Amino acid sequence: MAELAKLDLIDWLRESRPSRLAELYQWANEVRRERVGDAVHLRGLIEISSHCMRQCMYCGLRQGNRDLPRYRMTRDEILDCARQAERLGYGTVVMQAGEDDLLTAEWIAEIVRWIKRETALAVTLSLGERQQDELRLWRSAGADRYLLRFETSDENLFRIIHPLRNPGGPDRLTLLRQLKSLGYEAGGGVMVGIPGQSFASLAEDILTFRALNLDMIGIGPYIAHPATPLGSGALHPEIAPSEQAPSSEEMVYKMIALTRIMCPDTNIPSTTALATINKVDGRKLGLQAGANVVMPNLTPVKYRRLYEIYPAKACIDETATDCNQCLRGQIHSLDRFPGRGPGGRGVLQETPVSDQPDARSQFRQLQAG
Repeated sequence: MAELAKLDLIDWLRESRPSRLAELYQWANEVRRERVGDAVHLRGLIEISSHCMRQCMYCGLRQGNRDLPRYRMTRDEILDCARQAERLGYGTVVMQAGEDDLLTAEWIAEIVRWIKRETALAVTLSLGERQQDELRLWRSAGADRYLLRFETSDENLFRIIHPLRNPGGPDRLTLLRQLKSLGYEAGGGVMVGIPGQSFASLAEDILTFRALNLDMIGIGPYIAHPATPLGSGALHPEIAPSEQAPSSEEMVYKMIALTRIMCPDTNIPSTTALATINKVDGRKLGLQAGANVVMPNLTPVKYRRLYEIYPAKACIDETATDCNQCLRGQIHSLDRFPGRGPGGRGVLQETPVSDQPDARSQFRQLQAG
């Protein structure tokens, strides 16, 4: 495990020379290949609800955005997506939503139990800040992982962009520690280039990833929705221009590479947001910078446009099958291969296997046929 001091990280984050950045990406790729191999794990994403009670200053799902039509997927729609994930050969489904109070703990637990009983899939939940008894229930129902991005380790900046919903409750870093104590694989992550975010703050984010010993780390560019205080320019966190980290594609790749070096066996996705700012090569370049996960979208097309965290999100008109074929093609173009099974942290898959669904999935297709 590499030891880079905060000043070293800042120097790399400020680096702009192509030859030096090529060295950084090569270093990160060597670490990735040694620690997690050439497999790229596919996590099927299901965006189950666009309702949210929060007022986050950049997110299009914020409660104050009255112009966004809202939806909640039904139980049967979610289960159909899980079945499709298994047919497509994925090892994990990710159920994601805004902080929707009508997604009750028992309702989510019932869906998790069904998926675990009827499929071989790992289940990841990403449902925001929830109570300990809810998190405990979902873990006992069979949920394997929980994603809770903290967006920035700068507490003051976090409070500006994330107004408190439950004053006095645990912060997200504490919640991540609690998730690990409950037996979840815990995932966090940050946005890159938030107004008011410095290079030093990003370096601290990487050190925070390491200190938390996270199992999954998501890093994407800051993209604000125009119907928000940050997106409309109504909110301007103060920072010296020379210290402001840009929300550029390159800065995200540098963060992915440095995170891979500092947290070598964690799972790191090449995110949809990268594909949004570079629709042709964003995900591929993220994988070349040290990432080893992609998240093909399983959400029914009729809902995708409504899950508008930010505008012009990639792949909103693709079917799940189209998205699967596209991502597998990108993976093979890098001389890498789709991973098999749940693909937990630190799992080294060195040997490619067939892209065809496993025997269990094929049997289920024949039964359904």
